[in-house]
Amino acid sequence: MDWVKLLQRAIDYMESHLLEKINYEDAAKEVNMSSYNFHRIFSLMAGMTANEYICNRRLSLAGQELQMTDSKIIDIAYKYGYETPESFAKAFSRFHGVSPRSARKKGTQLCLFNPLVIKIIFGRWKNYEL
Repeated sequence: MDWVKLLQRAIDYMESHLLEKINYEDAAKEVNMSSYNFHRIFSLMAGMTANEYICNRRLSLAGQELQMTDSKIIDIAYKYGYETPESFAKAFSRFHGVSPRSARKKGTQLCLFNPLVIKIIFGRWKNYEL
């Protein structure tokens, strides 16, 4: 199995376990890689660490849930793995640029972080003259 398929399988694993307590080491085990090599390869291919990916996905989903439901902010914070509402509010504000309470206001723009899809495209190099 090649690296691209392994990484996509790890991403799929992370996506299906976002509401659980997971980290990059769990994803590495899922694809039978050492934590060290997985961390290095994922960071190189995705441009971020796997833990950053998990955090960004959770915050993106939490933002969508805040805007589309009437669930309490504290319940959403716990659902997405934050131990305190304060830690959730701080991370949420850093990611989205607004507080969780402000995110509820109609028309508030939030950051959307979709699931990654790893693709490598091989092609021919072309020389262009300017």
